[in-house]
Amino acid sequence: MHSFFSQVLGFYLEWQTVILVFLTVLGALFIGIVVRAMLVRVSRRLHPVRHSWLHGLVAGSSNPAQALVWVLGVTLAGQLLLQHKAGDVSGDSLLAHGIGPIRDVGVILVVMWFLLRAVGQIQDNLLARAHDHGRDLDITAADAIGKLVKASVVVTAILMMMQALGFSIAGLLAFGGMGGIAVGFAAQSLVANLLGGLTIFASRPFKVGEYIIIPGTELMGGVEHIGWRATRLIGFDCKPFYVPNAMFNTQPVINHTRMTSRRIMEDIHIRYADIDAVPAIVAEGQAMLRAHPGIKHDFFAFNFSSCGSYSLKLFLYAFTVSTDYNDYLEVQQDVLLKIADIIRSHGAQLTGPVSAVEMPQLQAPKTGLSGVGGPDQGQPLPPPVPPSVS
Repeated sequence: MHSFFSQVLGFYLEWQTVILVFLTVLGALFIGIVVRAMLVRVSRRLHPVRHSWLHGLVAGSSNPAQALVWVLGVTLAGQLLLQHKAGDVSGDSLLAHGIGPIRDVGVILVVMWFLLRAVGQIQDNLLARAHDHGRDLDITAADAIGKLVKASVVVTAILMMMQALGFSIAGLLAFGGMGGIAVGFAAQSLVANLLGGLTIFASRPFKVGEYIIIPGTELMGGVEHIGWRATRLIGFDCKPFYVPNAMFNTQPVINHTRMTSRRIMEDIHIRYADIDAVPAIVAEGQAMLRAHPGIKHDFFAFNFSSCGSYSLKLFLYAFTVSTDYNDYLEVQQDVLLKIADIIRSHGAQLTGPVSAVEMPQLQAPKTGLSGVGGPDQGQPLPPPVPPSVS
């Protein structure tokens, strides 16, 4: 038995470093899996609406926590390998000098990953809570705040990693100031699109879910996503448009969703023969518009406007209460049909661009059956002789 333990001890002393490295890596893998499973279980117990912030932090930390354990375990195994090497050579090796910065960079990357996941999860939870409570949370503003926070996290992490690798932050900032001028000239369109995106997030002429129109172009559709470089629109034919954000700095934008009402504007034509019925038609039409539930009563017009080239023109101008397109079409149809009934009730008729030609009845020519003088008195006239062609 004593010899057995002696052999085991000798084997351990001979392969001590390998065994410790193996156990360290295996322990890191196991602990990382356990930590991730515990965080996932805790996040499932937390309600994303009632515990928006805590759920976002826990749910966003599951995978990064596992990665953090693995990074620390691998770097610890590397340190064990370095300590096993004899002499001063290990202290001057590249791995010995680089394992510390590599560990720091790994930890910074994992923390950055955790913060980005947590910000995205918290943003989704807050939107879900607003939806459940019946509040209208501005998706565009929430997206803008989330992107700004994520950009700040990424920039801070990059600066920290450069400092961990031994770069001078002051020198980098000075170089960035000089290089920013060159980059600005080389990437003018990219900078313009970035500023356009910032303008959209700041002034909010439209937001996600609204329908916009860019006059003078064929660009129109619902806003599906507002990015830093371009905005994605979905047209009526369900085809996506990717509009560069720089266009919104120079082009006017019509926000079709924010209209307060829809307009009805029509010219109604009746015959010239119905001029006497025009006052009664106009008065009854105005009374109908005043009592119609789908028409705004603060402003509308229905009047005799002009004498056209082929008919009398009655001008209809009104605004609907609802901005829904289907409701607008139904109200417009009902108003036009009621005006047509009013016109017919007064004996008038609608007309179109036609012309009537009145031709008097032709009379038969006299045949000379009675007359005075001449040998052919009372005789029919001879047929005409066709002209000769020479």
